[in-house]
Amino acid sequence: MVTFRRSIWHEPRPADARPIGRLDWLLAGAFAAAVLVEGIVRPDLAWRPLVTVLALALVPALLVRRERPLMAVLVGWGVAGLLSVLQVAAHAGDLGLNSMIAVLILLYSLVRWGSGREIVLGTAFVTVAVVLGMYASSTSWTDVFGGSVLLLLVVALAVVFRYRSDLWHRRQREIRNQERVALARELHDTVAHHVSAIAVQAQAGGVVAGVQPEKAAEVLAAIESEASRTLEEMRSMVRVLREEEAVAYAPQPGVADLPALARADATPTVEVSLNGPLTRLAPSVDAALYRLAQESLTNAVRHARSATRVRIDVRREGDAVRLRVSDDGQTVPGPAPEPGFGLLGMAERAQLLGGRLSAGPGPEGGWVVEAVLPVEAQA
Repeated sequence: MVTFRRSIWHEPRPADARPIGRLDWLLAGAFAAAVLVEGIVRPDLAWRPLVTVLALALVPALLVRRERPLMAVLVGWGVAGLLSVLQVAAHAGDLGLNSMIAVLILLYSLVRWGSGREIVLGTAFVTVAVVLGMYASSTSWTDVFGGSVLLLLVVALAVVFRYRSDLWHRRQREIRNQERVALARELHDTVAHHVSAIAVQAQAGGVVAGVQPEKAAEVLAAIESEASRTLEEMRSMVRVLREEEAVAYAPQPGVADLPALARADATPTVEVSLNGPLTRLAPSVDAALYRLAQESLTNAVRHARSATRVRIDVRREGDAVRLRVSDDGQTVPGPAPEPGFGLLGMAERAQLLGGRLSAGPGPEGGWVVEAVLPVEAQA
């Protein structure tokens, strides 16, 4: 029980309490008009000028009820309590305006948008004000029961909406975290690919510099261009990872961008083959095929021994798409090595989409990575 109370006391204020808006001004204006009309048309109301002026004090409370719920409750229910004290002390007639029922809106706002500390303090203050009002009005037990039920219904309604809003924001944070994990995986794949290309260019530059010094400048320019693209993509993805709000960024590459990976002027050469209708794939599948091909190509360039050719083949097979990346490198006899983080991440990406991925030595030598993904990703 102590833990429960402490958790409520330290509960933060919800994040959806927005500043004063048009609806707040309309509500405050409607309340002010109702108070003035009632103050004019009710001759049976004692101390009408004073009661009307005090009731108008709720107007600013209604305006700030989202941003300052505790202050709004203290002002609104404080006025109600003050009227009850005056009624008891002066033995006056009815000092309550029917429009003062707007204090229920302030109680709702307290539970809906207040922090745990504000809710505890505010509800205690409201309880005192309600007891004073019931004592001043000499209400029957039936009225006491009805009034208590009404207050509890207002509190319950606020709790329900607060809980639903919290669930919605929690879901948004989960979606955001999932997006960040996906972007982190994209960052790994992209950087690994570009860094591998830079390494290949640097190795080629070391050979060219000794034989054809005039071509060394071309190799350095290619390295500079590749490094610039790497930094640009890293910065754009890291910006998305760090910022809470959504930011605009370029669409992810897909199967249609695979031909850009082909190259014939370097070793190993890269060939890309696309077969079948590949234009109506789910966006997640489309992006996954590109990243799987890119990562497989990166692994072939970095790890394939004496490879001279890498082939990327994508073909449509009914309701599935098959990706096959193979090289002609030399395989080392013996048991297959344990898969690294790259292969594990690729397999995880395929499984999340309802597909499968395998990697190992090819029947004719070299290394083969094969992935089969459904055209429509599983939910």
